[in-house]
Amino acid sequence: MIFRLWGTRGSIAVAGPETIRYGGDTSAVAVTSGDNRLVVLDGGSGLRPIETDGVFERIDILLSHLHMDHVQGLPFFAPLLDPEREVHVWGPVSTTRTLRQRLARYLSPPLFPVRVRDLSNVTFHDVVPGHFELGTIEVSADLVSHPGSTLGYRLVEDGATLTYLPDHEPAFGARLFPGEPEWTSGYDLARGADVLIHDAQYDDEEYVERVGWGHSSTSQLAAFAEMTEVERLVTFHHDPAHTDDMLDELHERLESQVGDTTVVPGVTGLVVEV
Repeated sequence: MIFRLWGTRGSIAVAGPETIRYGGDTSAVAVTSGDNRLVVLDGGSGLRPIETDGVFERIDILLSHLHMDHVQGLPFFAPLLDPEREVHVWGPVSTTRTLRQRLARYLSPPLFPVRVRDLSNVTFHDVVPGHFELGTIEVSADLVSHPGSTLGYRLVEDGATLTYLPDHEPAFGARLFPGEPEWTSGYDLARGADVLIHDAQYDDEEYVERVGWGHSSTSQLAAFAEMTEVERLVTFHHDPAHTDDMLDELHERLESQVGDTTVVPGVTGLVVEV
């Protein structure tokens, strides 16, 4: 598997001279499999510029959850409007409405002029925790700690493992963190992964005022990476208020906390072979 980061920002897209290096688009990661399949993780504003060039006959988009910063790019992604392309959108199951019905609340007037019913080439899948296959990629999905129904994903191909936990607060509700693995959100998805893409939204001081918002602090992320024994940690979901210089400082702090895990700053355009 090879992945490229197209959107690394959290909450809202930001643009300007202070966010050029890390990027301002919201969550989107393009994964290319060994059998030339394109799997996209989340549909934030970073989804729009993903290059497909008509190469991929089928595209799968795995949504972690339906907050706006993870779905706002969907109607701007050209393959969704191309009847010659096969697109599958996967997202967390709900007890009240299907994924298609929930996305229709955004993809309909007055919020947007294009309706879900206009996307004749798109198939929607409600994902329950468990396993499924996308060609040569084995996908595991499970609920993780974040407001609303939210999935983390573990992708395995030819023994290589990529885990995606973009919005994640594993320390929420824990008196001491980390605690026992079986009680830690996201542990089974991340355990022993070659690459972990993970929420790194707050520094420790900011987190104190944002407990329960669904995101991690740097020290919590370092503890989670050490606990799960991941090889490489790619930071993600950068706070929109964090400038490039602030993120440089955050990563220096994280590297001093994380132990043997290699920290890779999550900058837009980063390409990694798993």
